[in-house]
Amino acid sequence: MNLLDYLPGVPDFPKPGILFRDISPLLANPTAFKEAILQLESLAKQFDYSHILGIESRGFIFGAALAHQAHKGLALARKPNKLPLASHRESYGLEYGSDSLEIQQSTLPQGARVLIVDDVLATGGTIIAACQLLKKAGFQVAGALTFLEIAGLNGGEILNQKGIANKSVLVA
Repeated sequence: MNLLDYLPGVPDFPKPGILFRDISPLLANPTAFKEAILQLESLAKQFDYSHILGIESRGFIFGAALAHQAHKGLALARKPNKLPLASHRESYGLEYGSDSLEIQQSTLPQGARVLIVDDVLATGGTIIAACQLLKKAGFQVAGALTFLEIAGLNGGEILNQKGIANKSVLVA
């Protein structure tokens, strides 16, 4: 099964020059989605981790399914002002703007080794911010796992240069 067949590109979204990969067809097809999670699980076995951090919002989908499949706990990295309890915040730049991530201070147990999971790796800014956020909160970063790395943006290389071990199921 070629999973790229389920990820059509949408040109100039959310702004001109960006090719957005739509995961909706993949999620709508139970066979393709199951295969995506099995491939993520296979890559995740290369990391020593106790918990998964899913990045809002599509990282929640892949992170939750992988956490269930791998029998690991799941924490959520949320956009600002969506968490009810005390949280840590980290700001970062995107290829088309800037944003922030937050994690509730009481979500993960002390000593957690966290695998960051997101749907797409572009320039690496979101994952770098998630790493900084986890470290600020006192947790260890086991690495990063994405379903799709956008070719030509060098996100995987940027993460490697920052010392962040990372794997992607697909590169396109």
